[in-house]
Amino acid sequence: MFIQTESTPNPATLKFLPGQDVLGQGTADFPDAASAATSPLARAIFAAPGVTGVFLGADFITVTKAEATDWAHAKPAILGAILEHYQSGRPALEGEAEAAHAVQEGPDGVVVEQIKELLDTRVRPAVAQDGGDITFHGFDRGVVYLHMKGACAGCPSSTMTLKMGIENLLRHYIPEVTEVRQVAV
Repeated sequence: MFIQTESTPNPATLKFLPGQDVLGQGTADFPDAASAATSPLARAIFAAPGVTGVFLGADFITVTKAEATDWAHAKPAILGAILEHYQSGRPALEGEAEAAHAVQEGPDGVVVEQIKELLDTRVRPAVAQDGGDITFHGFDRGVVYLHMKGACAGCPSSTMTLKMGIENLLRHYIPEVTEVRQVAV
């Protein structure tokens, strides 16, 4: 197995591409080791020195390191953990987490459906290229609430991405949208 790595706009985050499905569909965010109880893959990666966050995408893994940690020291251990996980044949998520890892949302109106479609077709693929994801959390009085995950969560340019990129795109296609705000989950 050959695992490729790609840098992301966030210098504290690297994207790992194992060349096969990680989740297949959806995403799973583990902002700390305690949150990784349902993921054998994330637990193994958190065992590497200096790992502070793990994000699983359809076909990639994004790992965030502590500021004091050097990628030269952490990267071999992370690659080893990913390789060992795939050789074990275990799933990325266990038990009920497999069915529940995607964000569940309530009933949607026409505007919300348009927002979600634009996010899914235009925004999420671009953000996934950088090792992150953006999930829809709500729409209220013209304001779209989004949660940034993976490499995007701590990226210095994430505010610009939200305001100049996503907000402009949504406002252009959906006149009801007046602003985009990031939410912490």
